[in-house]
Amino acid sequence: MPILTKANIIGRITRRDLVFEPQLDQFQLQTHSVDLRLGFSFMLPKVWEMEKVGRVAINIDPLSGFDKKYYQTIELKPGQYFEVLPKEFVIVSTLETLKIPPDIMGVLYPRSSVNRRGLSVDLTGIVDAGYKGKLIIPIRNNTESQVIRVYPGERFCQIVFYTLNGETQVRTSRYDGVNKSQVGVVREESEIEMKLIREGKVDSLKRSYKI
Repeated sequence: MPILTKANIIGRITRRDLVFEPQLDQFQLQTHSVDLRLGFSFMLPKVWEMEKVGRVAINIDPLSGFDKKYYQTIELKPGQYFEVLPKEFVIVSTLETLKIPPDIMGVLYPRSSVNRRGLSVDLTGIVDAGYKGKLIIPIRNNTESQVIRVYPGERFCQIVFYTLNGETQVRTSRYDGVNKSQVGVVREESEIEMKLIREGKVDSLKRSYKI
């Protein structure tokens, strides 16, 4: 699949079928990628909560996917920073809201300058064609004793765009989408899938949901 170059990306942005809000600046556009900036929202995993029986540990079902209720959300203001503690795992979001047309897809990569600080961007993955919304990305401080300070607005990961052979059906993120009705459909499909997996009915899932 061909990779979009800087000129291709600018052309798509000019035609408004590839959208970044807020708009990109000259520091973000690379030869064949776009650097994304860190947003103001930081989510820390909760380890306990109070229930009727007392203080209990939070046990997250790995089949439940990402659920914001298991995280403490911190919203920073302009001029504030966030210190990631040694070995700490934090979920962040991009500053930009993306709208990707149905004939291209994105692949996320960490920036090497971020990795050299000891901070890993744990998600290197696909951003679906037709995606709308911010990107939710895990980061981790890999050092044993060093606190790593990050600032909202700094460039921390990059996205490379690939053109597809044909357009795809748009499926909005279930976590941070614009099309709320579509989000509901995706959430319902995911819940059906997880229910069958929990019940050990993988064979039934495969039979019932053939391509």
